[in-house]
Amino acid sequence: MMNQMQTVSTVSKKLGVIEVFERNISELDEQMTALSTVKSILSSLVRELQEKANLHLQLDYLGDSSVFAIVDSISFPNNTIREEKSMEDLNKANEILQKLEDKDVRIVYLPPMTVAAAHFSGKAEYGVGPEATGMIERFVYETELLKIKPDARGMGFDCSRADLRVVAGATPTAYEAWVSIPEDMEITPPLVKKTFGGGMYAAHVLRDWNFQDWRLLREWVGASEKYEEAEGPCFEEILNYYNLMNNGAKMEDTQLDLLLPIKEKTR
Repeated sequence: MMNQMQTVSTVSKKLGVIEVFERNISELDEQMTALSTVKSILSSLVRELQEKANLHLQLDYLGDSSVFAIVDSISFPNNTIREEKSMEDLNKANEILQKLEDKDVRIVYLPPMTVAAAHFSGKAEYGVGPEATGMIERFVYETELLKIKPDARGMGFDCSRADLRVVAGATPTAYEAWVSIPEDMEITPPLVKKTFGGGMYAAHVLRDWNFQDWRLLREWVGASEKYEEAEGPCFEEILNYYNLMNNGAKMEDTQLDLLLPIKEKTR
């Protein structure tokens, strides 16, 4: 009887491994198809350029103004690309290639902390986040916060909507920025002292400043068998905060973690 149970266990493990391999192969097939679609469209564009402007012979010897003049003179039939690959195919390929995988997402726990908070609302071309974070930056420098709390964390969230969720592509009209502080530190207006209770988050490093990764992160959580979204703000945390602030808080040096509140699904 024991030998039979061991045999069944071994077979089950082998079947589980096979299922993992088959799932990985299926994902690779999707990615290869998507890459093939993109390659086909780019190849079509190259052929059109070569046929209509002889660019394969001349580009190395032309200045920028000459290149632009040639491009302006080219007219492409509306159905040139559509005959081979439609825009729908291209969008589908882009979705597959941009989709977050498990290796792109970390599960982290934010500890409870006391924070100094700055709130700003209004309208601006790129949102009001910089105004709120600018208030926090001035506070950090004026109080020399990092000398007394070198482990300070800087973060913020879009509070344009009541559910504190980020809508990719929407321009924030209200934003709140935080920096963690010692519990007994005094705060003066317009900043306020708040207490954050902590929680579990799905974390992903922002790859592009158009913030479309917010949508991809929410899709990853939505497809997860283990996690689901929880209530709370969707944070944008500044990475390497100590060094960034001590080096002048330059935009080109800034990296952000996108943090989506999650909880484990009940079985």
